[in-house]
Amino acid sequence: QVQLVESGGGSVQAGGSLTLSCAASGFTYSSNCMGWFRQAPGKVREVVARLSAGSGTRYYADSVKGRFTIFRDNSKNTLFLQMKSLKVEDTATYYCAARLAAGCSNARFPNEYIYWGQGTQVAVSS
Repeated sequence: QVQLVESGGGSVQAGGSLTLSCAASGFTYSSNCMGWFRQAPGKVREVVARLSAGSGTRYYADSVKGRFTIFRDNSKNTLFLQMKSLKVEDTATYYCAARLAAGCSNARFPNEYIYWGQGTQVAVSS
């Protein structure tokens, strides 16, 4: 059974940091493109960062470049999202997701990912 379980969300003041984790099981995690998405109330789900398997190429949304870092620990089947200099507009539910492909170069939309976690909430206050 495939599972993606996010953790690490919480409440933080603007300028603060959080690191999200996503524990994966039930599939060949190390061979899959993995992504972090977020969805704020009333808004569409948007990709934040994605990480290709193999090449390790990272892609970031312009809104988080220089502040967020996506990385993975294949030995622990865990994906991470380190978030620094958080802004109020980063407030959302964050989801990790997996593609049935190694590459992430064009995988910017939710329908390109097959496995999803339940989400973890991040609230940034001013």
